[in-house]
Amino acid sequence: MAATNTKVLRMIDLASDVKTRPSAAMRLAMANAEVGDEQAFEDPTVNALCERVAALLGKEAVLFAPSGAMCNQMAIATWCRPGDEVLCERTAHIAVYEAGGPAANAGVMMHAIDGERGRFTAAQLQASFRAKWRHCPQPSLVCVEQTANLGGGSVWPLDQLNAVATLAHERGLRTHMDGARLLNASAATGISARDYAAQFDSVWIDFSKGLGAPIGACLAGSREFIDRAWVVKQRLGGAMRQAGIIAAAALYALDHHVERLVDDHVNAQRLAEGLAVLPGIILDAATVETNIVFFHLDVERLGFDAAEFSRRLMADGVRIGPFDDRTLRAVTHLDVSAADIDAALAATRRVLA
Repeated sequence: MAATNTKVLRMIDLASDVKTRPSAAMRLAMANAEVGDEQAFEDPTVNALCERVAALLGKEAVLFAPSGAMCNQMAIATWCRPGDEVLCERTAHIAVYEAGGPAANAGVMMHAIDGERGRFTAAQLQASFRAKWRHCPQPSLVCVEQTANLGGGSVWPLDQLNAVATLAHERGLRTHMDGARLLNASAATGISARDYAAQFDSVWIDFSKGLGAPIGACLAGSREFIDRAWVVKQRLGGAMRQAGIIAAAALYALDHHVERLVDDHVNAQRLAEGLAVLPGIILDAATVETNIVFFHLDVERLGFDAAEFSRRLMADGVRIGPFDDRTLRAVTHLDVSAADIDAALAATRRVLA
């Protein structure tokens, strides 16, 4: 039988920054981690990570969780009672991408604010408050997402964040920050994660997105809050044993992958500028602030929709996820280089041609 010469196409994966894979050095750190019983506070690597994140975010205490979505769910269930209302922007992750968790796990209602690019102002928050009447659900928690995913990785300005938090506290509400890409915001602006989180009662950061770890997030707040959140963590089945293996990856990421987040932002801008000049693509490159690029197709001009565009691009070795018939999202990350961006743009030109 004649030998075949099949070329394996390397995939440039721009579908999400969760597509990163642990580097060889990160894997080595995981393999060599000291471990113990995490839920008994006997895992030295988890304990070291929690102390590190507490200092990073300026909070009293931290717990380690498998995912950021679990951090959101723990925070909501800790701060709220069934029947309470949680205020957030209409495209927030907790409202759109957590499978109805706030209702299922905490019995709360979501009150979506119609903001701009995932952000809302103190004035919009003020306008969203209902009458204090027994017929109306009453708010107990205000949530923000920094950066805003569906806002295209948009960064909340610090004064806007603080104004929202101040108003919430004046109304007797708690504040929570979904910090899945908080460190991207810091990399883009030079404002520390501690300063962004200062006015928020709880906040978490993710290690499995731009930081390149395979799993894990840390939820931070007061010691009393974290003690209560641990009860919810147990209830959700999130207590772990020798979790130092994965905490080691998070520590490695904090040591080696934070400063390089600016590279992802540069690559996202490079991609946006390259896409913006292509016929059939609608994109204002100036709106790209961090590592997320949303763009739209002129479907009538091209004769195919976003799903077909994505399929054709995948066949050429580039994965970009469609969001609806006209919209796609590309996310730069640790495993995507400037050369990959150029290759992705070349593939896009071929598809459009």
